[in-house]
Amino acid sequence: MPYSQPITDIIRARFSCRTYAERPIEEGTRRRLADFAAATPAGPFGSRARFELVAAGSQDRAALRGLSTYGMIRGATGFLIGATNKAQKYEEDYGYLMERIVLFATDLGLGTCWLGGTFTKSSFARKIAAADNELVPAVVAVGYIAERRRAQDSVVRLGARADRRYPWEYLFFEGGFSAPLSPEAAGTYALPLEMVHLGPSASNKQPWRIVKNDNAWHFYMHRSRGYGDNSLVRFWTVADMQRIDLGIAMCHFELTAQQLGLAGRWVLNDPDLHEPGGQIEYIVSWLG
Repeated sequence: MPYSQPITDIIRARFSCRTYAERPIEEGTRRRLADFAAATPAGPFGSRARFELVAAGSQDRAALRGLSTYGMIRGATGFLIGATNKAQKYEEDYGYLMERIVLFATDLGLGTCWLGGTFTKSSFARKIAAADNELVPAVVAVGYIAERRRAQDSVVRLGARADRRYPWEYLFFEGGFSAPLSPEAAGTYALPLEMVHLGPSASNKQPWRIVKNDNAWHFYMHRSRGYGDNSLVRFWTVADMQRIDLGIAMCHFELTAQQLGLAGRWVLNDPDLHEPGGQIEYIVSWLG
């Protein structure tokens, strides 16, 4: 792995930082992060994205004003920006790939915060020279964490329920959606699941649901109201953040499995499981 410490320690250390020390990222650190971002491979579904680390500018604040609480970013001196093309499950790939970079930034001692919104025609798209056929689904603020994080950060975290997570039995299952999976029953995969549990998600909705079937771990998305393939997504290039969230969950799961020496691969193998309520959508499976 390219990380200097266990990926589980990095995931536990990462948080959504909204208040930064207003000083540029040191050149050596900046170069390492920029090089890592530029060398990003294809995602699990085959989509490619190009990522750049850019300096923050005054126009970026205007691009963030429409993001409600996420617009409360103060002092960030850089942004990670990615551009990609529409393809099968490109948003899951984007979340997976960007989170690899986020964790690398965390390993370097930097703070980060995911920002989802309409960036395809923003100053961020211009900074990465996005082509007409490219989308900018989300950006990440990055910089040094302020020594004294503002009291407003606590208010924002409380509003987003950032310190409250669903219990295991709400997220992880065995055989189907009627039988919750305990950490004990998860066995060697308890830690990868816990790292999924700690993943960031839009408005802390935690849309991932995972079902264990023999040696397969089936990833599903539990759709929340206000997200999805609606008119905003279709006509205004607003990213489907919950698909990005599933990519982040995949990243945490795979990197932790690799740390533990658990071999596996991603496959599309829908077991056709159904959940009362109809809000579940199959995404991908991990075969161990």
